[in-house]
Amino acid sequence: MRNPLGRNPVSLRGRRAAVLATGLSATLVLTACGGGGGSSSGSGGSAGASAAPSGDQPTVGLITKTDTNPFFVKMKEGATAEAQKQGVQLQSFAGKQDGDNESQVQAIENLISAGAKGFLITANDSKAIVPSLDKAKQAGMLVIALDTPVDPADAADATFATYNFQAGQLIGQWAKAKLGANAAQAKIAMLDLSANGVSVDVQRDQGFLTGFGIDVADKNTIGDESDPRISGHALTQGAEDGGRTAMETLLQKDPSINLVYTINEPAAAGAYAALQAAGKQNDVTIVSVDGGCPGVAAVKAGQIGATSQQYPLKMAQEGVAAVAQFAKDGTKPETTAGKTFTDTGVNLITDQPQTGVESKDTTFGQQNCWG
Repeated sequence: MRNPLGRNPVSLRGRRAAVLATGLSATLVLTACGGGGGSSSGSGGSAGASAAPSGDQPTVGLITKTDTNPFFVKMKEGATAEAQKQGVQLQSFAGKQDGDNESQVQAIENLISAGAKGFLITANDSKAIVPSLDKAKQAGMLVIALDTPVDPADAADATFATYNFQAGQLIGQWAKAKLGANAAQAKIAMLDLSANGVSVDVQRDQGFLTGFGIDVADKNTIGDESDPRISGHALTQGAEDGGRTAMETLLQKDPSINLVYTINEPAAAGAYAALQAAGKQNDVTIVSVDGGCPGVAAVKAGQIGATSQQYPLKMAQEGVAAVAQFAKDGTKPETTAGKTFTDTGVNLITDQPQTGVESKDTTFGQQNCWG
């Protein structure tokens, strides 16, 4: 899902506030549950019509950040198929871009009014959405976070997600192993998501740095580390054009960058385009998170060195099944053993395996990708 510049934490926070102040407005989208497809992150939105709920079918909601990013398209596909299997009515909502909390608030209000039994949500703002989640729970609804944990996590009844810290940690470990002795001289560009402090954004960023062996200071804060190997952080909104602009800005600041972390693969595509335009694409390693089919293809082509693959179809399927079960007998889902959420899995995808870092090749990645 994910982007102001600079390593100085005061400056970073100031610039993030400026970005936020521009207003990330988006339109609310309600689409028919029988429609086509509807991820870790993206932009765009479209309008649609809602199918009228069947009188004897429980209503389940799906609220994603957008309905155009392939990650969320696959999530909607999984939710739609599982809703048909479970005999429930799906109502899906999405906004134009990441960061649009207000549309998600309105979507929850609509679901409460519709008497929905519960909903799945990928939160645009992990903290700001909590009062609406509380209201839904007071109305007797089951609230399930998908992909993006809310803050506090127990504001949702359950979370079905990738272990995003691990996803970041895997690409950090891989990058450190690939650079070998040169890791001590790395110059790292951090292409993050947004100014909202979304948990996915924070966890992937901090996981990558931890995997690379960099002290993150406060693990809940992006940009407060002091390691000189970090050339800077920039925001991408999880989009290709944002990734290109962010990469161009950081290259102007430090032309010696040789390693790029990106919040997701659309941002990675933009970063690669900027590097290619600067004639630096062969001198810089890019790592990312998502595992979408275009991203896996970029790994195979050598544009991305490694990516952590996650599974949005599985998240949505399990989430809808959980709400359907709750509607039947009030049972709430259990967490994965040893974790506070339901872990839907992650695999490192690369054709350049490194000793001590477990990975799968792009053949596996292509067999399990989405988008």
